[in-house]
Amino acid sequence: MRAVIALGDGTVDVVEAAKPTLSRDTDAIVRVTTAAICGTDLGLLREPGRLPRGTIIGHEFVGVVQSVGAAVRGIRPGMRVVACDYTACGLCWWCREGAHWHCAERRFFGTGEAFGQMLPGGQAEYVRVPFADTVLAEVPDGVNDRDAVFLGDLIPTGWAALERAGLRHGETVVITGGGPVGQVASLVAQAIGAGPVIVSEPDAGRRKVAAALGATAVSPAEAPEIVHEMTSGRGADIVIDGVGGAPGLDAAVRLVRSRGRICSVGVPHTEHWTAPVREAFVREVTLSFAVGDAIRDRDRFTPLVSAGLLTPSAVISGSAPLADARELYARAEAMAELKAVIEL
Repeated sequence: MRAVIALGDGTVDVVEAAKPTLSRDTDAIVRVTTAAICGTDLGLLREPGRLPRGTIIGHEFVGVVQSVGAAVRGIRPGMRVVACDYTACGLCWWCREGAHWHCAERRFFGTGEAFGQMLPGGQAEYVRVPFADTVLAEVPDGVNDRDAVFLGDLIPTGWAALERAGLRHGETVVITGGGPVGQVASLVAQAIGAGPVIVSEPDAGRRKVAAALGATAVSPAEAPEIVHEMTSGRGADIVIDGVGGAPGLDAAVRLVRSRGRICSVGVPHTEHWTAPVREAFVREVTLSFAVGDAIRDRDRFTPLVSAGLLTPSAVISGSAPLADARELYARAEAMAELKAVIEL
């Protein structure tokens, strides 16, 4: 089969790779029809050694089930499915608590050993999915692949952030970062009852997208004044950090109101952050972190996509067949694409 692999030097290529087979009786083999390039993929490629040469990349994918192990009950061949971006057993204490990210069996597709043990990814013609009954979900009729591919990572991320922050109807939400995570978080916030949604983003093109998708789009320099004006000087009720690390968190503290809530979902690019703890204490700011959990939340947000109330494919800026994935990656790395998908 053909697959997108890391070359170990920050670039990718499309090569012939061994087709996966069932390893356990809880596995499924999925023929991939659409996969997406994520900012996490790009970030890991930039870090020397994080993705060893030959790693099959990709954790956002949708496809058709080809075969299943003997113990798989809810997933059957021929079913169109979307995968959570990581695996979980579905049976342990963490899974029963709805915290699948902390399952000891977690394997993050296509990210090397950055988030645990290695598991080949979904930017390939076929992918092996462990714990298929837990990790996979059927795509509803009427939801096309371009929307379905976001049911496994981007929508769950925005959903988890807003839920962790305790969004209440009509509250003002600021999102730092107008990349795919920020744009979809904006769409989710609007779909589930937020008041004004403000996206702070330095790139003019991405601000234009955010505005077209219903948000008030501002540059980081403008954000404090605009938020002040829109909230009668209080600050935002909620700030979602879609950047990660010090830049997003510093901005979030400046923009949130006293007794407001910050939730960070951007993958940090640094290990440490010098937090303004005295200010946060005096203002009683709540800071939390969240990782999307499609397994836990998909039954709640998928109906919004089915009903057309949430259209995540609006963030797609470019696509290409698998054979042209290398060029598509180059465009994504150069920020010439907001969100790129590979169609097989």
